[in-house]
Amino acid sequence: MIEAKKKFGQNFLQDTTVVSKIIQSMPRNERKLVEIGPGLGDLTQELLKVKALVAYEVDEDLCVYLRKKYSTKIDEGELTLVQTDVLKQFEKGSLCEEPYDLVANLPYYIATTIILEALEDPNCKSMTVMIQKEVAEKFAALPKTKEFTSLAILAQSIGTAAILFDVSPESFEPQPKVVSSILKIDKQKEFVEGKFSGLFESNEQLQKFKKYLRCSFQSPRKTWLKNISSEFDKAYVEKIMYDQSLPITIRPHEISVLSHHLLFKTLRLNDARKRSNATTEQ
Repeated sequence: MIEAKKKFGQNFLQDTTVVSKIIQSMPRNERKLVEIGPGLGDLTQELLKVKALVAYEVDEDLCVYLRKKYSTKIDEGELTLVQTDVLKQFEKGSLCEEPYDLVANLPYYIATTIILEALEDPNCKSMTVMIQKEVAEKFAALPKTKEFTSLAILAQSIGTAAILFDVSPESFEPQPKVVSSILKIDKQKEFVEGKFSGLFESNEQLQKFKKYLRCSFQSPRKTWLKNISSEFDKAYVEKIMYDQSLPITIRPHEISVLSHHLLFKTLRLNDARKRSNATTEQ
């Protein structure tokens, strides 16, 4: 009997009703399918009834168990089991060489990092993932709610994010101390222009936008003007707020995704203009 390991954040999903609802929620298309953290393989078994998949598992003991349990599927090429830390695989590039959908029960402690990596992976086209409910709410949050932060802006800049349903602790073994949710993100574009349509021309622009978001939300209860003025000229920030009819007292969570992009673009253009003028004067 394999026991869950705390160091890997393992909580094995054993509720067949939840597994069935996840299968019903996953996209139906010709894309490749990737699972992260198959655990004891209960979700894997149902995914294999739909299509072949690549599964990433870091736990060596579980890999031994899964290779034995699914030896036939592995021999037939239906299941490719990769033993590695999935974050290291993201560092190499993508989880799959072709466009794919991600379906997974993610460990709570690295769920946010994995989702952000998958958002930047141009081959990942959708995610149907089980994570802690509070984290799912941050990715799916709407403007003017307290949960609306940079996570929602990043996810909703390139697609749609929605919570499909909640999962109680009793559905797992061992039981976690928190409620989980199934979060679905459908990407409609990529962050960086490449072989697929992208929001930014380069990775440098994406990194600058992420820096803008960190600055905008550094003190969520303070005004956006107060936060962003630590990085940009306050007088100019006040001018563009006036031009875009934004009140001086507005908080960062009260600004829409589109408005954040317009503000970032205007501030970036002004910075570029100032650098150009400085070069000319030299």
